[in-house]
Amino acid sequence: MAESIPLAGVIGHPIAHSLSPRLHGYWLSRYGLRGHYIPMDVGGLDLEEVIRTLPKAGFVGVNVTIPHKEAILGIADVVTDRAALIGAANTVTFLPDGRIYADNTDGTGFLANLRHGAPDWDAKAGPAALIGAGGAARAVIAALIEAGVPEIRIANRTRARAEGLRADFGPRVIVHDWIQAANMLEDAMTVVNTSSLGMTGKSAFRVPLDALSPKATVTDIVYTPLETALLAEARQMGCTTVDGLGMLLHQAAPGFERWFGHAPEVDAATRDFVLG
Repeated sequence: MAESIPLAGVIGHPIAHSLSPRLHGYWLSRYGLRGHYIPMDVGGLDLEEVIRTLPKAGFVGVNVTIPHKEAILGIADVVTDRAALIGAANTVTFLPDGRIYADNTDGTGFLANLRHGAPDWDAKAGPAALIGAGGAARAVIAALIEAGVPEIRIANRTRARAEGLRADFGPRVIVHDWIQAANMLEDAMTVVNTSSLGMTGKSAFRVPLDALSPKATVTDIVYTPLETALLAEARQMGCTTVDGLGMLLHQAAPGFERWFGHAPEVDAATRDFVLG
């Protein structure tokens, strides 16, 4: 019997903008592996039916992106502790016994990118300051706590969302009012924009950086544009800056390895290809 060709893909709504098919296609070609990775635009009402049908069509797994990262937890048979803590999953594997296994690799992707882009970064050096309190913030907080950051300050336009994170992640999380966001940067050693502020087509990032230490490492999960206004200003102040593209690349690697059986390298050639 002929060996089946493994299929994977990314499910979201919309999905045409996703760089994931380009990335996985590059790795498949680079390592000479059999397989295909395709984008699938699936609305919320169809999500469960599609997820349950894919294994029958030869799919070994999928990435799940906005707006389905939370909903997938209710469909999966097995949810990792990490995905449960974050309250979202982005990497789904269809196990040989038919079960649907959901994991979240956003936090590990974030940390891998930070360590790659800022090799001298020390989690324990001082507080972290986060802008935003959405799904990405949850993954980043879980990763920073695991890495040993002593204090995580959060400011979000809607304070209640930030308070929810404190309730879920505990006393290391300290909530600041949105109008005080600039003040929370004082003596912060790690600064992360987890919001869409500064992204092409979204509102500008307007938090003043006067209190930012030049010793801080500053990263943005936004990667369009690659160097956001936040990163450009922080770099001019002498900070180490890390762009958001690496997080996308690093969060993709564990799924690729699970589905296609090869651990891909995230290197300059990968970045260059994805940027096109």
